[in-house]
Amino acid sequence: MNKNIREPKPQAFLDLSSIDWKRAEESLNTLGYSHTSQVVWPKACLELRQMYSNEKLFRKRIVMEHHNFGIGDYAYFAEPLPKLVLTLRNELYERLAPIANRMMHAIRLKHAYPPTLMQFRKLCHAVGQTKPTPLMLHYEAQGFNCLHRDLYGPTVFPLQAMVMLSRKNEEFEGGEFVLVENRPRQQSRATVLTPNLGDLIIFPVSDRAVPGKREMLRASMRHGVSRIKKGKRWTLGIIFHDAK
Repeated sequence: MNKNIREPKPQAFLDLSSIDWKRAEESLNTLGYSHTSQVVWPKACLELRQMYSNEKLFRKRIVMEHHNFGIGDYAYFAEPLPKLVLTLRNELYERLAPIANRMMHAIRLKHAYPPTLMQFRKLCHAVGQTKPTPLMLHYEAQGFNCLHRDLYGPTVFPLQAMVMLSRKNEEFEGGEFVLVENRPRQQSRATVLTPNLGDLIIFPVSDRAVPGKREMLRASMRHGVSRIKKGKRWTLGIIFHDAK
């Protein structure tokens, strides 16, 4: 185990108030993502991975090949969510809601996101989106995930998060996280990230604001995972809107 990785005191992840959220927002605005190292502790990452074999914890499993999504599999957690997933989802939402509201204002959309996830989920439920969407993703050698957006209904929170649950270059090789941005009347732009164990990446679900010549424009975003060369790669995905 990497001796430089800090272990928890008793909580399973970093106190999110210690993250520089102003800097994270600036990174989202300029680069299209925010990357924070060592947010979830190694022990908690392992515990999450071990949950994957427990059928009772999940409401639905997907084999990617069956739907031409890629090669690999993933499963959506059932309610009640595991405590770590629930707490991380709630606390992240509270810090991201103000950022999301400023994002929507920048691209002239009138969406307003309430301060708590419980309040936002009531908006989801009002339109029939009642199923939780946090998920675990699992890939082995030659696995990959096609570019996509995680949209599950008309009510969408514009940011989502992923936590890497495997050690890069030790437990897997390849499998980079890929973001592709399409700006109006421009060619696509790709960003490739290599998060390590416990790292948190926050990125847009579908759209983000980018500067144009006269005003802010809306760029469309997709994300995916490049081919795994070796080993196994596990990820926790945290999506804030629910599904129908």
